[in-house]
Amino acid sequence: MLAPQAIDECRSKGVTVSASTTDQLPVVVVGAGPIGLAAAAHLIGRDIEPLVLEAGPSAAGAVRAWAHVRLFSSWAEVTDPAAEKLLAPTGWVRPDGAAYPTGGDWVERYLQPLADVLGDKVRYGATVTGVARAGRDRVVDSGREEQPFTVHIRTADGIEERLTARAVIDASGTWSTPGPAGANGLPALGERAAADRISYHVPDLKDPTVRARYAGRRTAVVGSGASAFTALALLADLAEEEGDGTHAVWILRRGITGSTYGGGEADQLPARGALGLRAKAAVEGGHASAVTGFRTEAVAREGDRLVLVAEDGRRLDPVDEVVVLTGFRPDLSFLGELRLGLDDRLQAPTALAPLIDPNVHSCGTVYPHGVTELSHPEKDVYLVGMKSYGRAPTFLAMTGYEQVRSVAAALAGDREAAERVELTLPETGVCGGAGLFDDPDAAQGGSGGGCCAAPTTPLISIGAPASSGGC
Repeated sequence: MLAPQAIDECRSKGVTVSASTTDQLPVVVVGAGPIGLAAAAHLIGRDIEPLVLEAGPSAAGAVRAWAHVRLFSSWAEVTDPAAEKLLAPTGWVRPDGAAYPTGGDWVERYLQPLADVLGDKVRYGATVTGVARAGRDRVVDSGREEQPFTVHIRTADGIEERLTARAVIDASGTWSTPGPAGANGLPALGERAAADRISYHVPDLKDPTVRARYAGRRTAVVGSGASAFTALALLADLAEEEGDGTHAVWILRRGITGSTYGGGEADQLPARGALGLRAKAAVEGGHASAVTGFRTEAVAREGDRLVLVAEDGRRLDPVDEVVVLTGFRPDLSFLGELRLGLDDRLQAPTALAPLIDPNVHSCGTVYPHGVTELSHPEKDVYLVGMKSYGRAPTFLAMTGYEQVRSVAAALAGDREAAERVELTLPETGVCGGAGLFDDPDAAQGGSGGGCCAAPTTPLISIGAPASSGGC
């Protein structure tokens, strides 16, 4: 194989780099999380050299950040078959498929071992700062598809480097770009100034320092998905353990309906259904109070406390802390010189967006998809994993594993396998979104893409074995 450095040296000497030479370059995978590592495993299974670039010092940095949170999917649903094949010769023992790991378990018993098996195919401390066609900016058409990609990185030491790749798979996720409290998608007035009292991730209440921050205090939880359920359940536990003074104020942009707490006992992922029921118990038990139809416009200081102000002028009683769990969004800043086809609402690939749009679909109607839906005007660039969903919720690991299986097949020239997709997706139980679904009155009436339909487990078969996973 011709190394990227050798390709660059050839170009610097004026030597032509042919398409056949480009095919010998590695496929750069951005992000060593669950889907990025699975992408590398599938590429290896297709005899394609991967190079995984991870900004952090170890694999699965985002998962490590929520190591204290238990997944609502079992072990059987969060390991990838191609990755297991790589792990098997090392003596790796597959965890009990019926057990539910925490994020920390997932890292320790599967993700880091997988990264270790990949060895020098994973490079740590490498932040991708830009991707482009070699010698072609976004405007230039001539000879574009014949050129490899140039990937700009910054090392942990601050050194800039350039790598060359035949294709780019962006599995960098969305963890680093959480949504704000502001209902219009931008930070609320005063939100940045109150950053010392606002968190955008589920707090780890087992950490003594973090626990002291919330014990005996009023905490506003902004959001309506699984993360918000988790925070409410944890704060309710804290209230029972610490006694009076610990209370959560749950901020909802819409009204409370039968679907507010998810699928409950009807959820095809039982642990997720139980999580919604725990959140419901927190409200009914008096450990949390719900404020509905509240669209945050401002965060005001009142002494040492914060006051949330809605668009309609309502002001809530002061709280000590705010936990904002309004979802995540993709960071597209380093892809600006590529020709991406993205939906103007979800920031997901154009062909994928209609299949996952929460304005249209109820929870269980996500359809199978692979390389066709993930393709862009820029050939051989793919956004996969959570990043492929843009701002849409309810992504499952199984979806990402199937995505990278399909992409790897396409890069190997096996279009039949790439287009052959089979997924068994459980009823998602929890939806979110904007449009009518986010409107309190519409939610009460059950219109506008509400959630959820009668529990089903749709099997959509186009001839390939089903992949498993979910988180």
